[in-house]
Amino acid sequence: MSDLELPYAYGNPPLTAVLRSSPEDFQVEEILGYDADGEGEHALLWVEKRGSNTDWVARELARFAEVPPLNVGYAGLKDRHAVTRQTFSVQLAGKPDPDWSTFPHAEVKVLAATRHKRKLKRGALRGNRFVLVLRDVAGDRTVAEQVLQQIAQRGVPNYFGEQRFGREGGNVAQARAMFAGRRVDRDKRHFLLSAARSHIFNAVLAARVEQGAWDAPMEGEIWSLAGSRSWFGPVPFDATLSERLARGDIHPSGPLWGRGETPAAADVAALENAMAAANADLADGLVAAKMDQERRALRMIPQNLAWRWLDGDALELSFELPAGAYATTVVRELARTS
Repeated sequence: MSDLELPYAYGNPPLTAVLRSSPEDFQVEEILGYDADGEGEHALLWVEKRGSNTDWVARELARFAEVPPLNVGYAGLKDRHAVTRQTFSVQLAGKPDPDWSTFPHAEVKVLAATRHKRKLKRGALRGNRFVLVLRDVAGDRTVAEQVLQQIAQRGVPNYFGEQRFGREGGNVAQARAMFAGRRVDRDKRHFLLSAARSHIFNAVLAARVEQGAWDAPMEGEIWSLAGSRSWFGPVPFDATLSERLARGDIHPSGPLWGRGETPAAADVAALENAMAAANADLADGLVAAKMDQERRALRMIPQNLAWRWLDGDALELSFELPAGAYATTVVRELARTS
């Protein structure tokens, strides 16, 4: 199921617009959620990049510091076609800091450097802050404002974005081929396993959006704790859970498929097993790859969502998302973009 086929929570988007007409129209700032130690053998770098791939920046930092690529860490991949600010760690192991101001790439700037005791690990971040500008906006602005207010209150379906699936969604087809016996290198295998899990998750979420149950409980629900990878259930839905759901402390969750039975029960388990059966080659391949069952929230509520109309036909959006969430899943409820 492609991004265009995924159902919308608030009906068809009221706007059309151009997204990423320039890198400056898609700005991302990483939120680590903790401060540097101030000492240690790792240089913790606050880096701004424009139109650059995170992996490439990491390799170039290693080259500049004259250390092996494995000495460089980062918490998450950031969009290439954007202006992004994120943290990298560079293990110097007794070496002095090079003059980071002389880093030889105009599209990358080291804005600040301090010391830290540990290497940055993938996923070790609280979230990301976005400032996006939609250009050539057309459509019903009154309805758009109403959708934005609903998004601020209820959130959006927490779909995996199109970036997870590669060019024209090809990663899922490549995952099927890999599970059928095609050999791929280790790094590619990781991306294809992720695409397979994401495809099944999106299928489950899409079914629940169609049922109006992406932000409401079903029988046998597993609950995801906001801001955490923890989950619990199934338990009877009561007034306490209802209040926690209303204030965004918990969300319904869906499967990241793998070995073992889904922890859900009743209607939720039936739906998840049906979606896995409909994608049996992917589900079986994930089990054979020894991936474990995990969970992901079905709902995502942007924090500090704000918007303003700029001169002409442009709309600026700003908001914060938890780690692993996609800004494009927020935008898609508002506008069809090109």
